[in-house]
Amino acid sequence: MSLLHRIFPIALQLREYDRKRLGSDLSAGLTVGVMLIPQGMAYALIAGMPPIYGLYASLVPLVVYALMGTSRQLAVGPVAMISLLVAAGVGPLAGGDPQRYIELALLLALMVGVLQLAMGLLRFGFLTNFLSHPVLAGFTSAAALIIGASQLRHLVGIDLPSSNQVHEILLGLAGELNSVHGLTLGVGIGAILLLVGLKRWRRTFPGALVVVALFTAVAGFMGLDGAGLRIVGDVPGGLPLPTVPALDTGAMWALLPVALTIALVGFMESIAVAKVYAAKNKHDVDPNQELVALGTANLVGAFFRAFPTTGGFSRTAVNDQAGARTTMASLVSAGIIAVTLLLLTGLFRTLPNAVLAAIVMVAVANLVNWREALHLWRVDRQDFAMMMVTFAATLGLGIEEGILVGVLASLGALVYKTSRPHAAVLGRLPGTDTFRNLSRHPDARPPEGITIYRLDAALCFANVEFLRDQVRGLVEGAVTPRALVFDFHAVNGVDSTALHHLEELLGYLRGLGVEVYFAGVKGPVMDRFRRASLRKRIGEDHFFYEVSEAVEVAQGGGPSPAGDTPGPVAGGGGAEAGPFGPSSRRQATPGVEDAPLEPALDR
Repeated sequence: MSLLHRIFPIALQLREYDRKRLGSDLSAGLTVGVMLIPQGMAYALIAGMPPIYGLYASLVPLVVYALMGTSRQLAVGPVAMISLLVAAGVGPLAGGDPQRYIELALLLALMVGVLQLAMGLLRFGFLTNFLSHPVLAGFTSAAALIIGASQLRHLVGIDLPSSNQVHEILLGLAGELNSVHGLTLGVGIGAILLLVGLKRWRRTFPGALVVVALFTAVAGFMGLDGAGLRIVGDVPGGLPLPTVPALDTGAMWALLPVALTIALVGFMESIAVAKVYAAKNKHDVDPNQELVALGTANLVGAFFRAFPTTGGFSRTAVNDQAGARTTMASLVSAGIIAVTLLLLTGLFRTLPNAVLAAIVMVAVANLVNWREALHLWRVDRQDFAMMMVTFAATLGLGIEEGILVGVLASLGALVYKTSRPHAAVLGRLPGTDTFRNLSRHPDARPPEGITIYRLDAALCFANVEFLRDQVRGLVEGAVTPRALVFDFHAVNGVDSTALHHLEELLGYLRGLGVEVYFAGVKGPVMDRFRRASLRKRIGEDHFFYEVSEAVEVAQGGGPSPAGDTPGPVAGGGGAEAGPFGPSSRRQATPGVEDAPLEPALDR
């Protein structure tokens, strides 16, 4: 692939472009473009920006991503969650000054762009792995509730506390119920019902635009703003002129945490949906190039009055269903936004704020992922707990604090799992040379006087004491076995701390008169054993390819150990190799491998 194609993947898409693709892209681009107009304005309100800035954020970033992105269906622009993060990060620093607020939001977009671009160029896309799916599900669900609550002021027509704490907003509403503006509430509920009905009728139908047009016309014709209905008011027209974001070192340091959060969360939201539609439409997505594209989109967008953006779930789904085949569809959508900015902004003067709030509430309703919570409750209680912790922290502590708690919970769960891996004591299945977990296979029988221990994880400083304690528990019982066989088939790594503790454990076992054998040691692990001289101290004749071979020798006779086979393989060996290469005596394992339930030998 040439440098041009790597930087601008659209060039590769255009090499095979034809009239059929053009028709599909035009249809999808028009559909998403008209969808973006009311959505962008609504999400600007979430971000605390004037509605026109939602259209600015839907223009230049969309063009840049269309040129540089690898996803052919991803629709980039303002999204609810990122808009909420913008409000959470910028609001406390602006001091109530609208102009200062806009300056900080544009600076934040610049910072997000630089961070994402740097991560992409340095191929740091893996950092997003620290945001596990349960954490994202919990954060997104809580953020959806916060976003919905933030729009209540526009839905009921009264001023409520500006807060990211749902309970504070609800308490404020409870104290002002007598002041709810009936007309505003009626317009908002009517818009919600119409949006839901149109969405159920046809998903690709531009229901939001129809609702905006209808209620804007009714409000203008009937003069409802004179009856207390709050409207958008004058919307400036014209394309955004280039401007340099105000660089403020103090503000940059203050915005850095939220910029990092937006960079990671925005990329995670974008890459998740991009991968889904890439698999569906059979094309590849490059995560690092996606970071470069999104970073450049935010970076360039900041110079054209765009607050931070990313790929959106709902618009991408509509883009795909409407027939998008290349990123030309996004260029068509950007063209619709440009025409609107040049010619049509005056039509939105009487647009009720309650209608924009209704659009937001309907859009984020599906982000409350209660189905995922039920799924995790059934499948993995630890992941369910992480989701709930993140959910509660986001609601109770705040947006940035919630996702930080979620990341720390993920890392804590990872450390816990690493320190207590699955392990099992094995027995022989009757009439076979197959050994399985005794606690899962009641018909399996342990060889007389021999204990077989299997560890299903890499051996490292975090779990070596776990192995030591378990092995001591096995040999310090009423009857001490005469031999212990370590099944190392699942051990694909060992560090220096583990080697040190393993050597001490072997000395302890020999002091008890327990003979130690190893089966299935992989090449990279055996290399560490050799370099630490541990293989020599254990004994060259105590290593075998299969558990059955080690058991036969421990019982007093059997085949030669793996160490007696000629021709050791130089270097580390492959991940599937035995201690000296592929085993010629490896036996097939009938049945399904036992899946782990609990650590600590399934007890």
